[in-house]
Amino acid sequence: MRAELWGVDAFTAVPFRGNPAAVCCLAKSADATWMQQVAAEINLSETAFLVSRVDGWALRWFTPTVEVALCGHATLASAHFLWESARIPWNQPVKFHTDRSGVLTCQRASDWIEMDFPTRPATPASVPPGLADALGVEPVWVGRSEYDYLCELPNETAVRELRPDHAALSRLPVRGVVVTAPGSAGFDCVSRFFAPGSGVAEDPVTGSAHCSLGPFWSARLGRTELRGWQASARGGEVRMRLANSRIWLQGQAVTVWKGELRE
Repeated sequence: MRAELWGVDAFTAVPFRGNPAAVCCLAKSADATWMQQVAAEINLSETAFLVSRVDGWALRWFTPTVEVALCGHATLASAHFLWESARIPWNQPVKFHTDRSGVLTCQRASDWIEMDFPTRPATPASVPPGLADALGVEPVWVGRSEYDYLCELPNETAVRELRPDHAALSRLPVRGVVVTAPGSAGFDCVSRFFAPGSGVAEDPVTGSAHCSLGPFWSARLGRTELRGWQASARGGEVRMRLANSRIWLQGQAVTVWKGELRE
């Protein structure tokens, strides 16, 4: 099977920042085992697979080891790919059909891309055994969303300087762990995301994590429009706008390479 394959840095307008994703555009649906092998070969945190439909595009996401239910940066990269490759006009929204997260819509907002995602609020939870030791710091608040543990840390410095035990985190019964604190320099919050159990030790910028961060910080700050900074080594900005049970995630993207998959 041959397919067009692009590398896109998401949640950044600068190459080699933000979160890299591969976008693989297929002529027809492919076997999940084959897609997992491709994702393992590419070895980025996410590879998105697209197939054209009459009413939009089918979309699936794979880490190097598992298929995931929702991925923000690879969705952003996929919308960018469809507009940049002229498969969809620049002024036309993109509609993605996903098996596990329903219909996701993306639209352009000047130099930014807006993604309409479901919120995934975290509800208060007791601290699971081993979490504080794995993080190396005692959270001031712990919640659990559909996918992850969400941990508020004492301050921004604690988030930025965190050096967790990835092996210990991988044993927790969740997709990953989001750590967060109030931000600075114009950002409402700062965060990092660790998912070693899903094959990603630390994800550079995680759109889906902001589906939980948005409701959490909106309730704390009393606002529905927020700016978040994910403080990984690459770093990236995610803007959030909440409306009922939906969240609009806003980011930028840049193409860094193009190729062809040959199998």
